[in-house]
Amino acid sequence: MRLFRLDASIFPDTSASAELADRVEAEWRSAHPAGEVTRRHLGTDPLPADAWALATAARHTPEGDRTQEQRDALALATELAGELRDADAAIVAVPLYNYGVSQHFKTWVDLAIAGADPATPLLKEKPAVLITTIGGGYGPGAPREGWDHSTPYLRRVLADLWQADLTVIKRELTLADSTPGMENLRDLAAQQHREALAAAEEAGRTLAKAAKLERV
Repeated sequence: MRLFRLDASIFPDTSASAELADRVEAEWRSAHPAGEVTRRHLGTDPLPADAWALATAARHTPEGDRTQEQRDALALATELAGELRDADAAIVAVPLYNYGVSQHFKTWVDLAIAGADPATPLLKEKPAVLITTIGGGYGPGAPREGWDHSTPYLRRVLADLWQADLTVIKRELTLADSTPGMENLRDLAAQQHREALAAAEEAGRTLAKAAKLERV
């Protein structure tokens, strides 16, 4: 049984998304103690920013005419696509940065697409948990309602393009405890934190069960 886990926080030691991903993984490991986990941490080990362009160019260049840089980039893209294709289940933990996904996460997505094909469902019918964490509040009635341009994109890639059987855990207000002006939101933030932790544990149990059924 193989689990793929991707983290994208640039603050790994205090990551709210990693905390939730850890809960999901712990439940999966409890059910599959001999399972393999493939990890990518884009915050601590980012992919080369120019690799996507090189891999894409390689796809349109005869093999004998490719540069070494193009061959290396295409090999990396193929490896990333393979990690998703070979997994039985996936955890993807992605914080919101500057109202969208970070450039290092977008590089990973683009490279994985380049390593297969834009139409290839790399997670077809596989159970996956998306964890997304947000410092502020962007829900209905919030001053910045609609400014979350990350979550719709993540759903589009994971559920629609790669066809994962997706569960989404979204925690907002992660900065309430440390940000002046958000004091009145701290009780709500604490409640959302508790709910997200409970949802992560439940998602982990579901992920483990669904992955086992999928393999059978």
